[in-house]
This record gives sequence, structure tokens and C-alpha cells, in this order.
Amino acid sequence: MNIRYLLHNAYGVGGTIRTVFNQANALCATHDVEIASVYRTAESPAFPLDPRVRLVSLTDLRNDGSRWSGKADRRRRLLQRTRVLPNPLPHRTDFRYNRWDPMVDLRVIRYMRSQRDGVLISTRPALNLLSAWFGPRRVTRIGQDHMNFGSYKPGLQAQIIRAYPRLDAVTVLTHADLESYRAALGDGVDLTRIPNGIPPREAAPESDRAKVVVAAGRLFRQKGFDLLIEAWVRVHERHPDWQLHIFGEGKLRRKLTDQIAERGLGDVVKLRGLTRTLDAEFARASVFVLSSRKEGLPMVLLEAMGTGLPVVSFDCPTGPADVVDDEVNGLLVPAEDVPGLAAGLCRLIGSPAERAAFGAAARATAAGYEMPVVAAQWEDLFRRVARELAAR
Repeated sequence: MNIRYLLHNAYGVGGTIRTVFNQANALCATHDVEIASVYRTAESPAFPLDPRVRLVSLTDLRNDGSRWSGKADRRRRLLQRTRVLPNPLPHRTDFRYNRWDPMVDLRVIRYMRSQRDGVLISTRPALNLLSAWFGPRRVTRIGQDHMNFGSYKPGLQAQIIRAYPRLDAVTVLTHADLESYRAALGDGVDLTRIPNGIPPREAAPESDRAKVVVAAGRLFRQKGFDLLIEAWVRVHERHPDWQLHIFGEGKLRRKLTDQIAERGLGDVVKLRGLTRTLDAEFARASVFVLSSRKEGLPMVLLEAMGTGLPVVSFDCPTGPADVVDDEVNGLLVPAEDVPGLAAGLCRLIGSPAERAAFGAAARATAAGYEMPVVAAQWEDLFRRVARELAAR
């Protein structure tokens, strides 16, 4: 079977990219798999990709519309100037596509229309909308949604309600997502919960763990690292020999750096940037913390648990409550409760026995999200949708 994924930017480092690469790597043994990237921001992808998976760039453009050349290129294309005009197409309501570049839209639509058979999987609302309105009906069109319905603005919600019934299936990540999408879309859409999947991994020995709490994600407001730094002020007062390491990059780096300095945490809170060896960092740490204001189903949470890390997490919408069993494999704290987050961290820091017990339970939980399990769910969906289409 031909399986084609459409990604906004396959060369970035977000959780959607990572989970799509994991899916492609798992399915390419028995299917012809290709990933099409609308934009391109690097010479090569940040995550490992099986050589049997083809990676193609539809435009060879950066997100700002400049041409990709391996170095900064400030020359402006003529069509880029249309980005100041309102986009007349439905996918304009997705913030990633709120500026209009007709050539980009045309390339995406042409790619979809060029598919003769198989499965076309789009991976964010804008691409799902384009697939719904312009994707060929001879292809099985599946829309993935990696964020919760309630997090979208009303304009985008309205477009989703109009367009998603045209797709052959829509997948969501959590049980809460399934309920919210069912309430919004009714029974006219084939909705299925398939969580993110992670490669199998080994748990690290407890003897190798350092006095480090680790967090990871883009340095954007959504990830709540400003809240985490505030919580660490309280943690540092009680456990001055412990450190917080935050992995990731983003536009808030300078602001977070200033916050760390202002709180006098420069020696214990480290912004570690991007790394290709995050699993190794998880294996050296003792606790994982998730401070997000909102999520889909965070890949980094599953990956940390897969290495045997106990979790302290905000119970934000949505995702953590699907994975973190409070008082079993970690601690769930009310969303954006900074004192509660600090208290949870202090509790696990002060209890090695509880860390070990929660970590073992976390590893067992993560096993249910490993790619052999998740890939089987995708295979089941492909077969079921094919039968339903044949019956129609």
C-alpha cells in the first residue's frame, strides 16, 4: 500500500514531526511510505528516518517564504509579496497558514491530486482542510489532529466542523479529544483514537541517575517553562543541590534566560538547547516534569516514561491525564498551579523509593505506546476504512 504523509515542516523538531517519523519508520517494512514536507528549514531532518522512507520537499521554501539554499537568503520572491493579502482559502484559519502564498497552496494541492491510490495522511488542521476540500476521492484521506479541539479559535473550529466530514477518517490522540470531537462533529465523521507511538527503549539503572529534573519542548508560551522556573524557586530553597535542565529552542530563550538570572537560579537551571541524544539525557536524570499550559499527547512525556522516569505534570488539556496515573507512575498537579508543581517535585526529589516505584510503573505504561502496538492500530484503521469505502 502507498502511504503518503503531509507535514508542515519535516525538518523541525516538534512532537508532530517526531511521531510521524516514528509511524513512517514502523510502517515502511510492509508499505511504500513517503513524507512530503511543505516547507524546509534545514539541510537534513533532525530525527532518524529509515532509508526506505522517501522524504520530499514540496516547495524548498523556509516558513517566511524565502528560498532554501542552505544559508540565509533574504531575496524576496514575487509571490511572497502576496503574503500580506488575506488568504481566501479555508485553511487560513490555521495560524501556520494565515498568510497567503498561492504557489505554496498550489504545490500542496497538486501533490494531493497526483496521488493515484493508497492513503494520504495530513497532520495539522490546515492540511486536513486542504485534503478535505481538494484531495482526490480515489485516495483514502485521513486527517490527524495533534492538538485538542477546544484549543482552536472559533474560526478554525467552524472550518473543521464544515470540512472534516468530507475526510474518510480522522484520528485524535486522547480519550478527551475523542469526546470533544464527537460532540462537535456528531456521527458524520469516522473518528478513531490512535495515540502517538515511541520506539522501544530500555530503562536506565537507578544507580546511574543524577540529581537532575529534566524538561523538554519548544521554548514557547504553550510549554509553560516560565511557570516551571517560578516553581523551581521553591524547589531550590529545599533542595539546593538539585538542578533543572530544559532542552529545546524557541523565541522565548532570551526571556527565560533573563527570568532565570532574576530569580538567582543561574547555577541550577540550565537551558540546554537542542540535542540529538535526548534519550541519553533522560537516562541520566531522576524526574521528568511537564509544565505545559495545553498539549495534544506529548511525545516527550511518553519518551521520558519509556526510559523509566517518574513524572510530575500539570493536568493540562489534554494528554497528560491519558498517560499519567496519579500516585502510580507520577503526580498530576492542577493546571498552572505553580506551588502545586513545586510541591510535587519536592515530594519526588525527597523520596528515592517513590521515584523508583513510579519509574517502574512509568516504563510499564510507556510499553503500551511503543510503535509495534501503535502501528498495529494504524493497520487496523487502514483495513477498516478500506472495507467501508468498498462497501459504499
